[in-house]
Amino acid sequence: MPEIRTGQPVTKPDFVTHFQAGIRHFNSREFWEAHESWETIWLSAESDCEQFLQGLIQIAAAYHHLQRGTTRGAPRLIAAGLARLAPFPPNYCGIDRSAVESAARRHQQSLSVDEYPKILVADAAAIAPPSLQW
Repeated sequence: MPEIRTGQPVTKPDFVTHFQAGIRHFNSREFWEAHESWETIWLSAESDCEQFLQGLIQIAAAYHHLQRGTTRGAPRLIAAGLARLAPFPPNYCGIDRSAVESAARRHQQSLSVDEYPKILVADAAAIAPPSLQW
């Protein structure tokens, strides 16, 4: 484990805590807060886990912009987020994000949101990063 100058080991943030907080924020339409929760663990993530989290972050950021009416960058963020999530199965890391991805594709085209999507927690016990990537 790397050490900082104080001689204390650097520890990673608790994945499950921040991941679940991101889901709660996203499902409460607090998209910026979801982005921030997931970014906390994304900064320490490695390999595929990093790409998965960045995809979620980009989708949350797009919805933040749509919610605020600053739609210019939203389509690009949705496209980037969907591209990062594409290699992962719809049920990954304990969540089913298929409804979010379907809604994001619709919203990417129309830039108007009639109803915001929610992330379904398919298996709370499975919310954990792949051990070799965390």
